[in-house]
Amino acid sequence: MTGQGPRNVGPRGPKKPAWVVDKERAKRASAAATVWLFGLHAVRDALANPARRKLRLVVTRNAHDKLADAIAASGIEAEIVDPRKFDVPIDPGSVHQGAALEVKPLDWGKLAEVCIGGGVDDGGAPLVVCLDRVSDPHNVGAILRSAEVFGARAVIATARHSAPETGALAKTASGALERQPYLRVTNLSEALGELKEMGYLVLGLAGEAEQDLSAALDSAGQGRAVALVLGAEGPGLRDKTRATCDALVKIPFRGAFGSLNVSNAAAVSLYEVARRSGG
Repeated sequence: MTGQGPRNVGPRGPKKPAWVVDKERAKRASAAATVWLFGLHAVRDALANPARRKLRLVVTRNAHDKLADAIAASGIEAEIVDPRKFDVPIDPGSVHQGAALEVKPLDWGKLAEVCIGGGVDDGGAPLVVCLDRVSDPHNVGAILRSAEVFGARAVIATARHSAPETGALAKTASGALERQPYLRVTNLSEALGELKEMGYLVLGLAGEAEQDLSAALDSAGQGRAVALVLGAEGPGLRDKTRATCDALVKIPFRGAFGSLNVSNAAAVSLYEVARRSGG
């Protein structure tokens, strides 16, 4: 047939499949993404982090004086502004304390690199926290703090429907975002399967579980790597996540009301695992 070329061919050659176009678009968007951190503590810790790519620092004179050493060590030039003209793209209700820093998101590397090769070398068994669609940045920030305190190698969350790096998360994390690996994966169930292949015991926290966390840890024996999996408040763990876990466990409680905020549940669980592992 004349006058007709092959299908899916544009003026510059063969057209790319839609999924390839979407993937490339997402990659470009990710490369262009930046985060505005705010608050004296979060900004100070980011300035001190050599792995953090810093783009723009906006401070009031008072904040500049408080951060002077950190600013000088970082090498970034600060923009000093009038407190009444603190014009940066953060939520108007944010308590910025006169300091805001635009940065690129941190790249912690691949799951295996962090969960096997990285982490805290304190003699304790490897420990990670996995979050199934926990989207509240304040909860995730608090979990990052607890994870750092108890020596977790990583906090792992889904790339979608979970809290990304934001100023609110960084402020709640109180510096832990700069030090505690926070990995976001495309498929949590696949990541849990990968952890199991590494030797991790994957325990999903569920209030209706019959087995206590402590009993599951006793059965596993000391020295076993553990991955704690927590779901969003309300929905909890998704069915596929539950099915991928080695066991569902609960935190024992007294009284009629037996529910903890997800960040509190993470802190209690992390303490129990760290205590038993000898870390």
